This record gives sequence, C-alpha cells and structure tokens, in this order.
Amino acid sequence: MLRNLESKIAGLVEGTFARAFKSEVRPVEIARKLAREMDEHRVASISRTYAPNEYAVWLSPRDREHFEGYEDELRSELEGYLLEHARSERVALLTAPRVEFRTDERLRLGEFGIQARLVREADDPASAPPSQGDEGHTMVYSTADRLAEPLAEENPRRPSAKLRLDGRATIVSERGVVMGRSRDCDLVLEDPNVSRHHAEVRPSGGSWIVRDLGSTNGIRVNGHRVDGPRSLKHGDAIGVGTSELTFELG
Repeated sequence: MLRNLESKIAGLVEGTFARAFKSEVRPVEIARKLAREMDEHRVASISRTYAPNEYAVWLSPRDREHFEGYEDELRSELEGYLLEHARSERVALLTAPRVEFRTDERLRLGEFGIQARLVREADDPASAPPSQGDEGHTMVYSTADRLAEPLAEENPRRPSAKLRLDGRATIVSERGVVMGRSRDCDLVLEDPNVSRHHAEVRPSGGSWIVRDLGSTNGIRVNGHRVDGPRSLKHGDAIGVGTSELTFELG
C-alpha cells in the first residue's frame, strides 16, 4: 500500500509538470532525491524519530530559468510529497515541510543540490530535538547518467520490456527501472540482502541491459554473478538478494 501511495504521489508530480518543464532536471527526480534526503537525515529522540523539515534545492542558472513561472506550484507539490512520505515512513516533523529553490552558478545544466535541515521553531518546547543550525551539507545530484544515452527517445527497434516478480509485472520505462531497498527506487525490494540502490535495468541502443549500482551482494543473471553491464534477453532470471526477477520482452 505504501509503495502504491508513493508511486501515485511521484506520478502526480511528474504528470503535472513534465510537459511544462523542458529542463534537464525533472520534477520527479527532485521529488525522489528530497525523499532520500529525508530518509538519510533522521534524528532519533527518546520516543520519536524526527526528519528534516526544511529543504533548499539548488539549481543551475539555466535549469532555474525553466522553472520560472511554475515555482510556486512545484514547491507546493514537493512539500505535499514530503509530507505524505513522512507519514508513510512514520517519522515526525517539527513543522510542515518547507522547500525553497535557490540558484548556484557553480552547478551545470542537469545538476542540482539539496540541503536538508531539521529546524525548531522559536516557540517549540525544549524537549524537541535540537535544530541543525546553519546550512548543512549539500548533496549534489546529477542527471548525467540518464543523459549519457538518448534514453528519453523511444527506439522503435527496441521491444518493450517488463520485470516479473511473484506474479506481478513492472513495466520498464525508457528511463529504466532502479531496484533496491530504498523507498525512492522504482521497484522496492523488502530484503535485508538488498542494498538501498542495488541495480538497474535500462535501455541501451536497441536492447536492454542490467547493471549493478555498487551493491554489497551484487547481481546474478541466470544464476551467474555478473560484474559489468549485461545484455538481457527474454526469459533471463535476474537475482537481486534473495529475489529472482524474470525479464520479459513484448
């Protein structure tokens, strides 16, 4: 249910703004990285686990220009996305999530940074966890991997693909599918043997490949450990942790 909820919210952000923005940075990419920052900067108190409530999204000047005229609407959607994510993860927030867009001249087109802070209001009780003070560490993300190949353009020679697990099929889009334990993955695997971002299946030319994303336990194709990118054919079995997914074409 939680996975369906997150997919619905991410789909809302992407569906609402994808056609309006021509920027190399896509709204859904920002949404997923914001959720990752929320997950990775939690603070445990005596009875609760708190998550950051303020987020600064740094964009390159060119990317920021493409958001002009839509920032308020996008900010509202992202704040709503974070609120629902916090509820689904059962973490506490000191205030409703706040997102602010900023420009950094050092960022190139397709790069964006996120600063996450847990900030207590001045009149909050002293029992609340301490705020994290000044601007924290900025995590910089890039769309370079996605843009390295013309993944956004459909290749008419490449058949459609899906991954099947326990009778359920996941369509592999032109942007590929990332598998892992993290909630911001396209295919979430609840398995302690799976890394947060374990592997991905993505287009490559006229075919599809599977690639390990630096996981702890690696991946297997048809029972054999693979280290680099591996081309896939219909019926291949992909082993991720204790799960085995079937790759299907058409």
